[in-house]
Amino acid sequence: MIGYNFIIQNKEFLKVFYGLIVVIISVIIVLKTNRLFKLSLHQGIRYFRNAFFFYALAFITRYFFGTNFLKFYLIAPYPLIIKIFFEFFIIMAGFFLLYSLLWKKLKISGDEYTSSLFNPLVAIFYLFSFLIVFLDVLWWTYYFMFASQVILFAFASAISYNNYTSRKGKFLKFYFIAMLLSLVAWIFNAMAALFFQWDPLLSINVSTINILIFLIFLFGVINVTRYRG
Repeated sequence: MIGYNFIIQNKEFLKVFYGLIVVIISVIIVLKTNRLFKLSLHQGIRYFRNAFFFYALAFITRYFFGTNFLKFYLIAPYPLIIKIFFEFFIIMAGFFLLYSLLWKKLKISGDEYTSSLFNPLVAIFYLFSFLIVFLDVLWWTYYFMFASQVILFAFASAISYNNYTSRKGKFLKFYFIAMLLSLVAWIFNAMAALFFQWDPLLSINVSTINILIFLIFLFGVINVTRYRG
């Protein structure tokens, strides 16, 4: 109970610390997978890298620029701006993770895109992300984001499980576990918002799961890149 009270009393500081951990892990993953992509030119790695680029942007936005430590956070439009950018980056990260699993099936024969951030297929993700953010802003909620991510990670978990059972491999195992935990985390997030009014204890548990997910991805990436180049 003492530990729980300490967390509640220092939640703003711990939010920044939590965000810093996730950003550092995301940046390491981006750097290592970018190097691996340059060696292999594997498009799945390219889009996987993009996912963590957007995760880093999302957590910087929410847990650094969106902290109550900043005085101008009290200015009326500022929380709305933070909400828009945070949601957009988070949703785009989820789309890129899914795309890293499906890029071969979605690839149009003969099309080689020079940019993995701006091309016709990725433009569809941008469009859907803007639409989801618009709906959440319109009703001032996060429910559309939660619904989109639960659906997305349900598909991603099924696809990554199929990939693991058909091809095996350490990274595919890590990928499946991380996707499954991501699905669980998004379900808990939705429950915390819908039924428990953002209960602090449940939020702490979700944050712990999130850190575990990012550490699993990092461990998998380190294992894959250890003997490369």
